[in-house]
Amino acid sequence: MLGEQHREVQDAVRRFATEVIRPVAAELDETERFPAEIYRQMAELGLFGITVPAELGGAGMDVLSYAVVMEELSKGYASVADQCGLLELIGTLFTRYGTDAQRQRWLGPALRAELRPAYAITEADAGTDVSGIRTTATRVPGGWRLDGGKLWIHNAPVCDFAVVLARTDKAAGHRGMSIFIVDAASPGFSRGAKEHKMGQRGSPVGALHFDGVELPEDALLGPEGRGFHIMMSVLEKGRVGIAALAVGIAQAGLEAALAQAKQRRQFGQPIAEFQGLQWLLADMAKDIQAARLLTWDAAVKLENGDPGANMACSMAKCMAGDVAVARSADAVQVFGGTGYVKGYEVERLYRDAKICQIYEGTNQVQRTIIARE
Repeated sequence: MLGEQHREVQDAVRRFATEVIRPVAAELDETERFPAEIYRQMAELGLFGITVPAELGGAGMDVLSYAVVMEELSKGYASVADQCGLLELIGTLFTRYGTDAQRQRWLGPALRAELRPAYAITEADAGTDVSGIRTTATRVPGGWRLDGGKLWIHNAPVCDFAVVLARTDKAAGHRGMSIFIVDAASPGFSRGAKEHKMGQRGSPVGALHFDGVELPEDALLGPEGRGFHIMMSVLEKGRVGIAALAVGIAQAGLEAALAQAKQRRQFGQPIAEFQGLQWLLADMAKDIQAARLLTWDAAVKLENGDPGANMACSMAKCMAGDVAVARSADAVQVFGGTGYVKGYEVERLYRDAKICQIYEGTNQVQRTIIARE
């Protein structure tokens, strides 16, 4: 399924992840530090905005390339891959719906790692049910006034701007939501405490608060009243990204488990010689490959505008998330007691995997989407 260009991208990102990301993954997990220096290098390599057209500052590649990049980055550290995924969603929004002025001010600098974006949808009573958002944008002379708040927002503690979904017409339901670009330097914009997560701890998450934030007219991204549709339109690509990230976590666990099985000796032989362990490794390998191929299939369908893309993306995200959790647990099992000790890679991978069943739509929601399709 991969062409020559895809394999070249895969090799290049794999080297970067191995040489640059993986050596600092444990430190980033321990300190929860935002690795700005890594993101600058990623921007220089064109790893932000994979599918954004080259004339807008992106790499101009296809969705399958995006999936390949996300998997390889995640094998280094999933938190770093998360940033690539965030920039892909932001880049897609600006590519499809932004004005030239908005792209110049916000998109270009974000893809060059000069500005840090946040993608702000989730609220206390609006997680899976996006229709429940309460953040409001009210028309005022010369623009809008934004009031409300968001929770669990990626990059909230460090963002320079946020793309915010707000309600602009309380009576219009889904058709009464719009998207706004909010400068973090605006009066009334504030941040809540940084959350300390179980996994993917190098990817900062927190709350954003908007207390009468005044926005100019050109802060509106896309048509008024189309915000819900616009935000939902990029989630399919987001699910491909999370599926690939989950595959990367699982693959890293398999590689660590395989190395341990060859090295660790019990009863006078490597534990890889025991049939029970061989079967465990075989099950890990086949499930990971199945999740990978399902992810690639979804990427191709999405790229080609296939009517089955929605279901394919949900299948990929659901299966890959479940595989990441189950098979990273198997990697811990291969290591035995040492795999349960903090500081070992497989212990971190197990923690990093769990969120893959939750964000970008829980796996229960993905099953509902599949069943409806």
